[in-house]
Amino acid sequence: MTESPKVPRARRPAAAASAPSERGLAREIMRQIDSAQGDPDFMTSLARGMAVLSVFAQHGREVTMSQISADTGIPRAAVRRALYTLAKLGYVGEHGRGYVLLPRVLGIGGAYVASASMAVAAQPVLDALRDAVHESCSLGVLDGDDLLYIARAETVRIMSIGLRSGSRLPAYCTSMGRVLLAALPEDTLEGYLERNPLRPRTERTVTSATDLLELLAKVRRDDMSLTDQELEIGLRSIAVPVRNRTGETVAALNIGTQAGRISLQTMHTQLLPPLREAALRLGAVLS
Repeated sequence: MTESPKVPRARRPAAAASAPSERGLAREIMRQIDSAQGDPDFMTSLARGMAVLSVFAQHGREVTMSQISADTGIPRAAVRRALYTLAKLGYVGEHGRGYVLLPRVLGIGGAYVASASMAVAAQPVLDALRDAVHESCSLGVLDGDDLLYIARAETVRIMSIGLRSGSRLPAYCTSMGRVLLAALPEDTLEGYLERNPLRPRTERTVTSATDLLELLAKVRRDDMSLTDQELEIGLRSIAVPVRNRTGETVAALNIGTQAGRISLQTMHTQLLPPLREAALRLGAVLS
């Protein structure tokens, strides 16, 4: 008899109205702020400023004070002071009825990208894989509860949302996210499911925790994940783990394609072999 997948414990009650409701980096930072309460060395005001700054990654070019307050749960008065300070330092500026990032923020992100060994090592591998299969390829890691893109090689844009290094997506309905979730210890995965409602992104999105656990077990057996239009209609994606020299899964590598152009069978037969080879090449250079 096949053993039934373990269903996670009942989820905790919904957070208070003041808590952030959107997923993404801002929500993760606010969760970390909550967990650091009582730490005398933790500077809450600085952390809240970083949460405010992170909201700009979750919206379009212009962000309003109300959007920031809604995404973070920080009172509008505190958001106003944070924006005032960031504006004085040259990181944000007023634009219309809201605020936009200014070029000074590139000094922070650019310094990381230039020094991040995994992203630097991955880019030539991604470029070669893209040129071989003529499809867009990405490298991602888990950052908190989200899938974070750290490198990308694009052919043509196949999603309505633009993806780039620094983009964040829900892990549960993405091929890379499932590869990374499948590598988590059981208790860590259980905590993820407690914190993250499986909301439908399309009519194909798996929203049952039991079904997701079964899929993750299959990902472990197959050492790959294939999603079919669960994140966005028209998008298929296949991903494999990237392991370092000790065998630890440190990232996921994927190929994304248009559902109307490439069949699921073709993804298995033509895209999976070069994807696995690229993951092995990348893993070999990671310490």
